[in-house]
Amino acid sequence: MGKTLSEKILSEKSGTDARTGDIVIAQVDLAFVQDTTGPLTIRQFKEVKHGRLANPKQTAIFLDHAIPSPNRQLSNDHKFLRSFADETECLIFEGGSGICHQLVAEMFANPGDIIVGADSHTVTAGGLGAFATGMGSSDIAVALALGRTWFKVPETFKISVSGRLQKRVGVKDLVLHLIGALGADGATYKALEFSGDTVARMSISERLTVANMAVEAGAKVGIFPSDNVTRRYLAAQGRGNKYRALQPDADANYERTMLINASELEPMLAMPHTVDNVAPVSMLTGTKIDQVFIGTCTNGRLEDLAIAASILRRKKRHPSVRLIVAPASQQVLTKAMKIGYIQVLAAAGAMILPPGCAACLGLHQGIPGDNEVCLSTANRNFKGRMGNPEASIYLASPATAAASALTGEITDPRKVS
Repeated sequence: MGKTLSEKILSEKSGTDARTGDIVIAQVDLAFVQDTTGPLTIRQFKEVKHGRLANPKQTAIFLDHAIPSPNRQLSNDHKFLRSFADETECLIFEGGSGICHQLVAEMFANPGDIIVGADSHTVTAGGLGAFATGMGSSDIAVALALGRTWFKVPETFKISVSGRLQKRVGVKDLVLHLIGALGADGATYKALEFSGDTVARMSISERLTVANMAVEAGAKVGIFPSDNVTRRYLAAQGRGNKYRALQPDADANYERTMLINASELEPMLAMPHTVDNVAPVSMLTGTKIDQVFIGTCTNGRLEDLAIAASILRRKKRHPSVRLIVAPASQQVLTKAMKIGYIQVLAAAGAMILPPGCAACLGLHQGIPGDNEVCLSTANRNFKGRMGNPEASIYLASPATAAASALTGEITDPRKVS
């Protein structure tokens, strides 16, 4: 019997013939924390009293969730993390570098890697063919100390997508449709493995978006095969030598196979207050909004800013809407400025924030007021997610977000010239 991508990677990294349901101990290629989960993880590490990191240069700290720091406590947390980096000589990425998941994709993730992070959206790196998953602080502390950790080999759902997406229908709409079909816990501890001719045409940016949201259906990983698209991306990022072709076996065994016809999809929304509460944008057209947020580890990449800029070029945001844009990394910001996307968005009335998580988790930079509605390109819309439990959050694609920023209400991007 052949193997799924997850079985192949966990077999290789554990040195065993890993099969679904097995418990394996596998080597970790990268372990990381960020500034909200990092302090607890580091304290757990110190309590273990292992003494030193197993692999300092495969350990990373990202200051991204609260940058610039909005309060004294978070500033002291940053000091604590910087001090730990100095002590252990691990990698640290200062505020303004970008969101951890985007930087992992730009700098670290390779096909066949195992990546663990103290953040649930670590799954993003699956877009590059890595087995990447979030874990609790205690588990990450063990991985820091030992350079390895245990996994149960997950059952795999094969998600086969065929056909061409309509104009201004994107992969965010695809993954919202998928989460709506599965439910918020419909893939708990499963691997979502993506295939089909639509997937083969996806850019790495698009694959990262889909992998990023796999966890919103409860998945352990969302993983893509590696191909020439992967190879070209790695070469462009200066690590072409890390490329390897990685495909599931033709006779791999899947617990479930889902078929999606991309040509039938339309712009989608996740309505308050759960990600699986999805509906077509056409059903919510006319809903008044107060704020639009374009960014995050889901949709803050160069292609996302390009989509928004193409809709907002030579136009102005609606006067009753605040438009916030946060590039996912310094690399994205620099390229977007060079091409002119940032200038277009600023001219449209956008507030441009430094690379980082920004308004996504509600610590600062864009907390909505009571009874306000925010349309966001983020991955979560839980009650209070953006810092105010009295506000409502809708999730959408960059195209829908940009179109809605123009009109002041939820708008189908296909209706905007």
